[in-house]
Amino acid sequence: MTDTGGHIHLVLPDATERAACFRTLAAGTGRVVRSFASADAWIEAEGGDSCSILLFHWRQPGATDGAALLDRAVARPGVVVFVAAEQLSIAESRAILCGGARDLLPAPLDPRLVRRTVDAALAEWHLRQAMLDRHREAEARLAALTPRERAVLDAIAAGLGNKAIARRLELSPRTVEVHRANIMRRAGAGNVAELLRLQFIAEFARDVPARQVRFGA
Repeated sequence: MTDTGGHIHLVLPDATERAACFRTLAAGTGRVVRSFASADAWIEAEGGDSCSILLFHWRQPGATDGAALLDRAVARPGVVVFVAAEQLSIAESRAILCGGARDLLPAPLDPRLVRRTVDAALAEWHLRQAMLDRHREAEARLAALTPRERAVLDAIAAGLGNKAIARRLELSPRTVEVHRANIMRRAGAGNVAELLRLQFIAEFARDVPARQVRFGA
């Protein structure tokens, strides 16, 4: 299995727990797993630059506590955060989840639970990345369209024929035909169905924020 992104970072102060989770997550995979003894060490190593899945213990030694680490992590687009904690109050648990953590895991950590949780989250992360790749491709293929061609495309998507589009945009039917041909050529679409699929992908992905995608329970 080759590394295709989705790096996993562990910020766990207990060395035994950290090593057990690291071994379980890395076993039999080509994924990148990095471990840190504290939030300060993670920040110093600029771990957020490559992190996709972050698991950290809420109680952190050093200058950076769990709340500060959570704020820093969720500020980075696409990072999925899991928090390990014990003996939290309901208010603390609510604050962590409302602050952007995907889920709370009971501490001390069970490496098998960590593996199942991270595997599910990583699968969803790759799904999200694939969707974003399709979105970027669709946007790139539609980027060459002029404002008038965009208006014609919107009318096509609304199910209008050439005559109806001509009336809506105050154009001649012949001009609409020319615009349609140019749209197909610029977008590299083989047919209207492919063209509409491109528009849907471009618009749908733009309207769905990264954090709206739910990661595995």
